[in-house]
Amino acid sequence: MPSDAFVIVMAALLGAMVGSFLNVCIVRLPRDESILYPPSHCPACGAGIAWYDNVPVLAWLLLRGRCRHCRAGISIQYPLVEAATAVVWAASAWRYGLSLEGLTAAVFGSLLLGIAVTDARTYLIPDEYTWGGLVVGLALSWRGGLDGFLVALIGAATGFVLLYAVAWGGEKAFGKEAMGGGDIKMMTMVGAFVGWQGVLLTIFGGALLGTVVFVPLSMKHKRLVPFGVFLAAAAAVTFVYGDAILKWYKDFVLGV
Repeated sequence: MPSDAFVIVMAALLGAMVGSFLNVCIVRLPRDESILYPPSHCPACGAGIAWYDNVPVLAWLLLRGRCRHCRAGISIQYPLVEAATAVVWAASAWRYGLSLEGLTAAVFGSLLLGIAVTDARTYLIPDEYTWGGLVVGLALSWRGGLDGFLVALIGAATGFVLLYAVAWGGEKAFGKEAMGGGDIKMMTMVGAFVGWQGVLLTIFGGALLGTVVFVPLSMKHKRLVPFGVFLAAAAAVTFVYGDAILKWYKDFVLGV
């Protein structure tokens, strides 16, 4: 197997394991439960899950989505998140190779996936994703030296200030909370990974996606908008294609 292919396959396997842990975070963090104890167990009967029944994706398929002990159904969320995280890590290795940039892309993608699924399920974005992700993002920004760290720091500050201003203005204008604190903290974390220009692009993209995709549905069914889902999608696009999008905007829109 060529070395590049080997790296991608290994990244996918590691990503699947990260996805298994991400499932624990998605389920437990909104409940303020420990992500370490108790160990993995069936949500129906409480029986512990052996290591061979906890192999990402494969175990769920072999058990046909059921607990080995009580035969209760296990949500398809588990293999889907594991597979999605495997794809994130494999794609990061394919695009950036075995590098700190690749690791940053994989970690950022995993955080965004966790935020999106958790927000869609519970309308909550736990601090462990945001403040924890902020620390990780600032640490990884040192791959670009002091300049990289300063870009990340300014990006984080921009994300916080902009979303806080939108939330404050919305509350003053409409007399009620216009944006959750989780979204503000999320954009602080995102800024550490994409910089201040990436923050602007992410907010624009998230607002556009939310307007086009979810607002019509929310008006019809009177559902709340999990804005973190759309911010996560826009942030992922920004991380990968942000520089190209900004260059296109400057060249063809602004003409500079």
